[in-house]
Amino acid sequence: MKKPYAIIIMDGYGISPETKGNAIALEGSPNVRRYAAEYPSSQLGASGMSVGLPDGQMGNSEVGHLNMGAGRIVYQELTKITKEIRDGEFFRNEALLAAMENAKKNGKKLHIWGLLSDGGLHSHNTHLYALLEMCKKEGLDRVYVHCFMDGRDVSPTSGAGFVRDLQDEMKKIGVGKVASVCGRYYAMDRDNRWERVVQAYEMLTLGNGIAAEDPAAAIEESYGKDVTDEFILPTNVVENGAPVALVEKGDSVIFFNF
Repeated sequence: MKKPYAIIIMDGYGISPETKGNAIALEGSPNVRRYAAEYPSSQLGASGMSVGLPDGQMGNSEVGHLNMGAGRIVYQELTKITKEIRDGEFFRNEALLAAMENAKKNGKKLHIWGLLSDGGLHSHNTHLYALLEMCKKEGLDRVYVHCFMDGRDVSPTSGAGFVRDLQDEMKKIGVGKVASVCGRYYAMDRDNRWERVVQAYEMLTLGNGIAAEDPAAAIEESYGKDVTDEFILPTNVVENGAPVALVEKGDSVIFFNF
């Protein structure tokens, strides 16, 4: 009879030569050390290209489990999209071109929305920048970005900085306006809580919610009320008292999460 084997996955457990603040090293982990001493052992990388992410990108539970289950490196959507941007294939994507052509041909708006951060788990802000470059190349001028704020895969108070970075890129590229900001708690709820999602929906389509002239300043004001990025209330950016851009019939929408 063959001996049974077990794969035991311990989330958050890692190996590092640094002992300061390292509970695993300080505790000693006697059983794990014994297993490594008495049985064949090796080490696996859990970030960057070791798990199909870009160099230097922090790993996460999802990609770790996927790579262990596959028994090989599985290149993640983040890596695939980034590669396509670099080699130019991204800018020939038929679905993206069709959405842009609809807006341009019919005089409609193009809305782009998704999670604005460099966390890399659901999205990456460089992919949004590439979309804006594509919009400029295709001759669009009515391009509006709706920012879903992160605060989970990155610092909970990094959102205002990401919005300002986006605005700087828009100025550099020459196209795009920030139309709204909203925490992922409302815009990306994964448990079918309609009472949350409806607030984001009505922000996008009806202009309901908070009104603000400066999206980054509005986020910083929320920090002052102990409301961090994930929980930013649906907020429309306004000019002359009216929302910059609502989603209307015939508009095109690109969702840049992966």
